[in-house]
Amino acid sequence: MSDSSPLPPVRLHPEAELARDALSTPLLSRAARLARWAGPETRVDAGGGLVEEQLPAAAETLGLTGDDAAACASEAWRVAVDTGLVEIVDEEEGTVVTGDDLALLTGGSPHDVLAVWLGALETVLADASVPDLDDLVEAVDEGGIDFSSLDWDPEAEAQFLDGVLANLYLLTVSEDGPGGGPVPLPALAASMIVPSDMGEPTNDVLEQVSDAMMRLDDQFRMLAPVGLVEFQPVDEALMADADEEPAAPVDDTDVSRYGMVRLTPLGLYGLRARLLEAGVEAPAVGDLADKGADALLDGTSVFPPTAAQAETEQWLARREPLAAARELLAAARGSDEGAPLRRLRCQQALSLVGAEAEPALREVLDDAELGGLARVWLTEHGAPDVPAPSEAMVFWLTIDTVAAQLAAEGNSDELRGLVEGLAQQHGGFFAAAWRVEHPATADVLEAMGRLHPDKRVAKEARKAAFKARSQQGG
Repeated sequence: MSDSSPLPPVRLHPEAELARDALSTPLLSRAARLARWAGPETRVDAGGGLVEEQLPAAAETLGLTGDDAAACASEAWRVAVDTGLVEIVDEEEGTVVTGDDLALLTGGSPHDVLAVWLGALETVLADASVPDLDDLVEAVDEGGIDFSSLDWDPEAEAQFLDGVLANLYLLTVSEDGPGGGPVPLPALAASMIVPSDMGEPTNDVLEQVSDAMMRLDDQFRMLAPVGLVEFQPVDEALMADADEEPAAPVDDTDVSRYGMVRLTPLGLYGLRARLLEAGVEAPAVGDLADKGADALLDGTSVFPPTAAQAETEQWLARREPLAAARELLAAARGSDEGAPLRRLRCQQALSLVGAEAEPALREVLDDAELGGLARVWLTEHGAPDVPAPSEAMVFWLTIDTVAAQLAAEGNSDELRGLVEGLAQQHGGFFAAAWRVEHPATADVLEAMGRLHPDKRVAKEARKAAFKARSQQGG
């Protein structure tokens, strides 16, 4: 996540709903129960963990049975300590009292509850980056851990898990990703191991992917109880014979046996909070709702279409339609490089505004930059007495529209179709277009020359671009 470009905006559930989800997660609810259970007789060791003799009672309090009951109780206690639900008051005696933050879970705001949950998440993420405890015990050397014999780099392991979670976040918020659907564990492991420019992965790379997949299987099993993910573990039958590599999956049902993971709404909230803490620009739909139209048009310029519409709908919901239309039109003006895309986003925003906005559109009919856009809106809304645009306005609006599409999509198939349609509908398009007094005229004509499949038409576009650049003095 080192790229400075912002991620697609995430749609977060309301904080009250997320707080309820946090309170119902197995790990935080267990930690809270242990915090209420703790009393004057509760003893902890030097590291703050429950002494071994008290683990059975803690497990019983939580209703846990089985071989891992003590381990689950110990983990819940550690979360209670780390999140301030219990407080160690005498390290030598090992005594504890109820922490101040326990009251936040019942009497605090949703934001307070989520802050406690984020603390629990950090504890679990730290634990998930640690190898199996049995291996650690074997690696102890003269009172310390010999990391070289363990073949474990704590920082690298934490970075690997952070990278996996960042990729899972990106897949979830991307409009062309699975959205809220599950992601196959092998695909997630491969996203961290297989180079993007690699064709057929080598056996060595496939082995690394397999190893990473099994590490992630262990880690996601730990992350599910804190509510970060919903996880379907790797089918243990696939690993029954350690000497055999599992066969490649042949269909979707088979793929699911290799593990499936999806971020929960709470998990999306948690990972976004961690990304923001790390300095990554991770917007959320609604961030711009209380800002000006200039911030809305600039901010949504990098959003995918669905997210841009959702953000705009929230912005409009807080404003009176006519005032909103006037503010949007004022923000859409300009001759800078980003202006065409601002006008496109303005046009898209105005399409969501009803007939109440009509006076604002009529006020800019004579505006060189907004007159064409206004005529389109008024015509589409069936307004009477809409003056016909001049030829110069039609060509200016065409150049502006193509410039906006270039900024939004690059050399997309949709833009290629638009370019072909323009050249076909207007036989003398290039002869007139190079004269258009728009800052992007030369760039648009050059792009049309690149995009048009007909060599003759493409040559015309390039000649027109040359003339336009000469006219501009560049």
